[in-house]
This record gives sequence, C-alpha cells and structure tokens, in this order.
Amino acid sequence: MDCVSKNLKGCTCTYTSCSRRGKCCECVAYHRSKGEIPGCFFTKEGEATWDRSIRNFIKDRGK
Repeated sequence: MDCVSKNLKGCTCTYTSCSRRGKCCECVAYHRSKGEIPGCFFTKEGEATWDRSIRNFIKDRGK
C-alpha cells in the first residue's frame, strides 16, 4: 500500500474533491500559506464547520 492510500484511511477532511487529500505535506503547506489549519487537526465537529482558522481551531480544541 502506498503512502497516499495509507493517509486516505485516516484523512478526516470533509472536502472530498480536494486534490491534496492523502498528500499530507501538500495539504499542510497549502493551509499554512493561507494562514489556516488543515481539517485533520480538528475534531469531527470542528472540521464540519469548514472554518480552518486558527481562532476556530483554538475554540474547537479548547472544549
């Protein structure tokens, strides 16, 4: 099994048409360039908001 296939098994991103799904390095670099946190860092409820802001991450993980 290749790396992308392994990563997809644990990928919690709800944006299914994303070209970076399973490509964690690309995903992190993309979101970092936007001042965002990747969806896989959020809880399931936090990811469902599609708000990848640092403020929302702190709110989500501070529960």
